[in-house]
Order: sequence, then C-alpha cells, then structure tokens
Amino acid sequence: MSGSSSPRMGTALTRRSPSKPLLASASPRSADLAGRAVTLSDNVPTVFDAPLGSHHKLLGRWVTSMTPAAKRFTRREARIHIEQVFQNTVLEALEPVTMADLRVVILAAQEDRPPAAVVTCESLGQLELGWIETSEAPIPWRAAAYNALENTLGCALPVFAYQDLFDEISLYYWEGEATDEAARQCQIEMHGVDPDEVDENILPSALNARRPAWMLASNAGRSKELPAHLRRALAKLRAAHRAVRRLQPERNAWHFVGQEIYEYMPGAEDCSSLPPLTLVPVEQFAREIDDIARPGMEYGFMDVAGLCPLSEPGLIDPWFASLRVGVDFLIAAQELIQLEPTNS
Repeated sequence: MSGSSSPRMGTALTRRSPSKPLLASASPRSADLAGRAVTLSDNVPTVFDAPLGSHHKLLGRWVTSMTPAAKRFTRREARIHIEQVFQNTVLEALEPVTMADLRVVILAAQEDRPPAAVVTCESLGQLELGWIETSEAPIPWRAAAYNALENTLGCALPVFAYQDLFDEISLYYWEGEATDEAARQCQIEMHGVDPDEVDENILPSALNARRPAWMLASNAGRSKELPAHLRRALAKLRAAHRAVRRLQPERNAWHFVGQEIYEYMPGAEDCSSLPPLTLVPVEQFAREIDDIARPGMEYGFMDVAGLCPLSEPGLIDPWFASLRVGVDFLIAAQELIQLEPTNS
C-alpha cells in the first residue's frame, strides 16, 4: 500500500524500474519512493541497550545458525548486525530483478501473530513491454508473448490486466453492465444522461475496439508458428510460473491472504484495491487508467506481492528459497520482454 498508512520505513539502495507512470497525477503521490529496500518495523527504539523486538530475535536466531558470532554484541550492535546480514541476503536475491522495484519488510509480531516478511512493489504505472508493444514483429508473435505475460505475471507482481480495467470501468460508468445497450440504459437511467448525449466512445464495444491487435489472445500464434527462440522463452516463462504455483502457501514469499494484510498493516483497508502496475498500454487507455487509478493516487495502491508469517527461525531459509523461485520467474519475464525476436 503506497502511502502514509503503510508501516514501511527506509529507502536504501533505490533505483527506478522502467515502468511508465500512471496518468492520475492531479493529486500528489502519497509515496514517491521507488527502489529495492529492506527494512524492519521501526517500533523498537534504537537507543543504547533497548530491548530487541520479536522480529530481531527471530532473525537473530537465523543469523547465528548460519554464522555463530565470534564476539559478544551489545543490543544495539546485535540489531545492526542482524539487519545487515538479512538485508545483504535479500538484496543479493533481488538484484537480477529490473522490471519492478521490490521491497522486503519484516513486520514485528502483532498480538498473537508472529513476525511476517512482506514483499511490496514500489513501481507505479505501465510495465515496459519492449518489442511486444513497439516492434514490427508479426502480430501472432507479439500476441503470444503478451498473452503469456497476462496469464502469469500476477503470481509475483501486483499488476492488473485489461479485463481488470474493463471490470473497473464497467462499475465506474455502467453499474457493472457489459453490453452496449445495457450500458447506454444505465447512463440514461442511473446517471441522468440525455439519450442523445450518450458518449458512444465509452461504451463497452468502443473500449474493446481500442485494444491493439497484439493484446488479443485470439491473435496469439500457435507454438509451431513461432520462431524457436520465442518458443524457448515462452517455455521458460511457463515453467518458472509453474514453479511459483507449486510453492507451499505457508512458505511462499509471493503468497498472501487478504485479511492478514489488514491485521499486520493497520490502515491498509483505506487503500485502493487496485495494484500499482498494469499491462494495459497507457497510450490507448489513458482516460480509463486515470479514472480507476485516482483513488490509488490519493490513498495508496494495493502493492503487496506477498506476506508470509514467520513463526520460527527454521521458516526463514524456506522463505528465501521461495523468494528466489519468484525471482527466477521474473527473470524469465524480463528475458521475454527483452527478446526482440526479429533480431535473433
């Protein structure tokens, strides 16, 4: 949740991803901090000899299980050492990811809940699609790649696709209707629009017609019609996606239960339910993206990619293993976007 309601703090090692910004910019972003960062909840004072928080103690046992300390630490030194070891391990794992800026936060225990590791996305806007959006490659090639990304990216990134946009616009303009006639009647009866003044350009068929040919799954080429290097890239993406889906939920850095977000992150319920990233091209759908993104720009987006409670130190290594599985998937997605098959 980008915004002041999120308990995250710190912006170490910032670097922007190549995403196109959303257009809803009339209101200032509630957080304009993008980059890879690792932080721990700041509810434990850092003054000399202050007690370590539950999350520091959990990570501390994990750190000492890997490299027993050669000396005794004060509490302040222990806190710094624990954070540095965990931060370095996370940043090493996330280093290959360039398509989005990811942040890992360790949240302190809440009442009867253990500490939790949260992966969030600090990027905002349209993901760069490279050759898929801008090249002169055959439409079946581009549509096959786009369709693969549309069907898989949600397992690791908070991202919305065209159908999500359509559903939001349907609620925004047409009270959930999806046909031209029903949408037109809604405009007249529910919104008081004169029958002669209904804007035909915002009816469902007009919205659908604006999709470029490469966005349509029906235009995706069959595997045997694609060049070998594109087939290999698609196969790698799908295999990596299956690996993420096979992860056990309780040990999965990329999984979350919605209710747990609200329990661990007070104020999250005030944020928009819309993810901060989109696969929908801004050039064709600027007005619609602006409309549905406005609440997120004002109150924060649902930017959580995963939330994993960590009840014991023995769960931290499996969490890291799952984090790397998701990174492998994102690397496969990056490679597909960077492929430029006409030059291969």
